[in-house]
Parts: sequence; C-alpha cells; structure tokens
Amino acid sequence: MPAAEEIVPETKDWTWVLDRRCPECGLVSSDLEFASLPGLLKESALRFGDAMRHVGDVRLRPDPRTWSVLEYACHVRDVHRVFAERLRAMLAADRPTFANWDQDATAVESAYATQDPVEVEVELLEAAAEVAALYAGVTAEQQERSGLRSNGSEFTVRTLGQYHLHDVLHHLHDIGCDDVGRA
Repeated sequence: MPAAEEIVPETKDWTWVLDRRCPECGLVSSDLEFASLPGLLKESALRFGDAMRHVGDVRLRPDPRTWSVLEYACHVRDVHRVFAERLRAMLAADRPTFANWDQDATAVESAYATQDPVEVEVELLEAAAEVAALYAGVTAEQQERSGLRSNGSEFTVRTLGQYHLHDVLHHLHDIGCDDVGRA
C-alpha cells in the first residue's frame, strides 16, 4: 500500500462513459444536453466549494488510495483548465491532437494536499466559469468539430463536453455530493 502522501495513479481509459452508463456514479454521459453543460459545470464548482467549507478536515483522505476533498477540488480545477485548452484548440483548428496530461504527475508536482482551500475554491470557480463560457459560445455547427487525445481517442466538441462533465460529476460522487445534474 502506498504512503499516505502518494497519489495512486489512475490507469483507466474512461472514454467508454460516452457509450454507456457509469456503474460508479450512475451518469449516462450521452444523455447530457450540450446546452446544459455551462450551467452544470458552474453548479458543480459551487458544490465543490460547499464541500470544502463543510468537511471537517479538507486534507484528510478517507483511505490511502482515495484523494481528500481538497485534492479532488484541485484536480477538478485543473480538469477545467485542460478542457478549456482542448476546446479552444478544437474551435481553432481541424482535428487537433491534444497534448498528453498526466493528472497524477500534476497532483504530485502541484502538491494538491498542501494548497490553500480558499484559493483553490476561487480558482475552481474561475476555471469552471471560463470553460462554461467557452461551451456556451459554441454554435450547433461547431459541436461536431473533432479533436484527438494523444492515445488516439477521437472527440467531437459535443462528446468532449459530455466526457468533461462526467469527470467533474463523477468526482462529486467520489466526495459524496453526487446530486448535481440529476433530474
């Protein structure tokens, strides 16, 4: 078992969530309406902020293999930043290939567990608002523009948004706040 300060690397390829229900969080990404993405992304950021303010010790991991609420919030902030970059690339160029992002290396290099929760909340809200505004500006025609992840997985702007939102909502589920985006 890793030491408490180690991040257990994520090795799953989660692109399958675009085709079927996630058995862990229950979300069916393909059912998500593109127009709902901006609001749900901003709402999810507020929920992370609420969780950070209401959990006893924001840095406490429930077990050595599970991130703390603070670490999840840092990760989601960075997910928003990465997806904003990818979305901009897809809107500016035909079929761009996204640079690889090692989320586990980022967590270690950025020392997620030591970051200031107040600053993280502000940055998370800003990152969510920025990417939400980008999605809100996408036209119907632009939704079918495509891009490639470094492993060859192809996304359209629409499926990138659905995949992005699943990641965020899944992490709300991970911290016990999984009612965002549910009817």
